[in-house]
Amino acid sequence: MDIDWTDFRHFLEVARTGTLTAASARLGVDHTTVARRLSRLETALGATLFDRRRDGYVLTDTGQALQAHAEAMESAALGAEESAGGVGGAIAGAVRLGVPEVFGTRVLTPRLPALLSDHPDLSVELLLQHRFVSLASREVDLAVTLEPPTSGRYVISRLTAFRYVLYASPAYLAQHPPIHSRADLAGHAFIDYVQDQLMSDELRYLDRLVHAPRRVFSCTGMLAQAQAAEAGLGLAMLAPYAVPANSPLVQVLPGEIVAHSVLWLAAPADLFRLRRVRVVWDFLRALVTESPALFGEPAPD
Repeated sequence: MDIDWTDFRHFLEVARTGTLTAASARLGVDHTTVARRLSRLETALGATLFDRRRDGYVLTDTGQALQAHAEAMESAALGAEESAGGVGGAIAGAVRLGVPEVFGTRVLTPRLPALLSDHPDLSVELLLQHRFVSLASREVDLAVTLEPPTSGRYVISRLTAFRYVLYASPAYLAQHPPIHSRADLAGHAFIDYVQDQLMSDELRYLDRLVHAPRRVFSCTGMLAQAQAAEAGLGLAMLAPYAVPANSPLVQVLPGEIVAHSVLWLAAPADLFRLRRVRVVWDFLRALVTESPALFGEPAPD
């Protein structure tokens, strides 16, 4: 049987992305190469691995069974590649990390110099997204998420609890009726996420905290929400790490208007075996442990 590992790599990318075009982009080859590799693999196995549909490629039952074996081969290949550097070798290679936009911008990126100084052969590819990336399709090696995977082979850890707190600019507060209690919020202007673009129902906190909030500005990212609040457009529920120390924003009804949530850390189990992935994993865990105030949590005793 004339099959090599490259055939399986192409098979896996099509299985994960669902199209030749997306798979070819991930592999850095022409889509005709991907199609040729798939045909060769199917001929060698004597089986049809995909149903070719107008909207993409869907695994057949045989293809689904093969995917597990191909992923085992991929895991072994990745492990062999890393082991070539020796047990005591440097942490090297790229780790692709998918995180919410504000967490990646305000929390992670400013602290990366320490990680990359300790591991100069390591590189980090950061995907800042308004939707949570897909671990199943291997868009990333690690993901920070509000909702952990509920099926599949993943290593999952609770990263940190955090709070959303109500903020406003002094200018907004000076120009609108005073807010002494939750009842005073009626009629005030609010800044929020675009409701039909939410990455998680966890982000519907405003509806749970305020009756019929009047949204005057909505967007898909919290950074823009914070900027809108600074500009005086309205009140905004923000994570403390979205508000820099030099921001003019002030908390409104601190301790009374609060929404609680959790960030989770997840990685495919086979990728978690790689030392470079574990190094970034441990770095993230240490980062949130050392900075509880960023998440609205009290510092440990």
